Amino acid sequence: MTVILDLLNSDPREKMRSDQPRHPEKAKRPDTPIQSKPAWIRVKAPGSAQWAETKRIVRENKLVTVCEEASCPNIGECWAKKHATFMIMGDTCTRACAFCNVRTGLPGALDADEPVKVAEAVAKLGLEHVVVTSVDRDDLADGGAAHFAATIAAIRATSPATTIEILTPDFLRKAGALETVVAAKPDVFNHNLETVPSKYLTVRPGARYFHSVRLLQRVKELDAETFTKSGIMVGLGEERSEVLQLMDDLRTADVDFLTIGQYLQPTRKHHAVARFVPPDEFEAYEKVAYAKGFLLVSATPLTRSSHHAGDDFRKLRERRRGLARDAIEPTKASL
Repeated sequence: MTVILDLLNSDPREKMRSDQPRHPEKAKRPDTPIQSKPAWIRVKAPGSAQWAETKRIVRENKLVTVCEEASCPNIGECWAKKHATFMIMGDTCTRACAFCNVRTGLPGALDADEPVKVAEAVAKLGLEHVVVTSVDRDDLADGGAAHFAATIAAIRATSPATTIEILTPDFLRKAGALETVVAAKPDVFNHNLETVPSKYLTVRPGARYFHSVRLLQRVKELDAETFTKSGIMVGLGEERSEVLQLMDDLRTADVDFLTIGQYLQPTRKHHAVARFVPPDEFEAYEKVAYAKGFLLVSATPLTRSSHHAGDDFRKLRERRRGLARDAIEPTKASL
């Protein structure tokens, strides 16, 4: 049986803001039917003691998580392991992507204490690897780059052994923003392409596909040691050939890690699911992606950017070391 989690409707923060529509830009859109999910998409409802403890720490530190805001289907599993993806700079995004369930509107002022609050929560949860993401903040001169850098620095100060992964917006038209974030030395820099370029106008209208590809390429130019990562959703009407071309674009940008997951429609006002991609097609995408040279690939219906992020980081590091050893061995043999 498939369990659907209506996390946002049960969130007390939503009741406090019931007079404010979550997605005002979508209010007048015609409803689109939500298809029944196939048998291969199953999640467990949250409720374990560990899940409750993670929720308590998040609430005590007055933090926002993308796990809740984006209605992630993996929240029960991740929070039971005390894994949470912190969403900084508020819960309101300046973009209006057709797939996303994060609140849209004019955000409030940044909380100057938020970097320290995130760092304290990381320490309390005892995280070996943490993922920090954010809403888009087009209203800020640097797109929130300095806030990202401050959050990374605060985590380093309190939990120096913790590895840090960031999932950033595109910093479109924010000169110098990327350089600020990369200089803070995250271990993994993730920026999701989300979909193929032909779907940007309807799925991700505020973004530019080739700007996002160039952003990831620029990270490697600034710091070749930083792992780069990007993810897409399938089931939005894309063609297989388009996904393969996207893989080539990411490899041209020297991206290390690719994630591919099934798009799940949050509400009737969001973009419709064109189809549910079966598991064997995800397996085929994974094989092709490895053949194209990605260090790591995660492609399953329930794959999400931050799912198993700590385990995946360890695999990334091991595979890079393996490649370095393989490069040394032939040199030794020739001496």
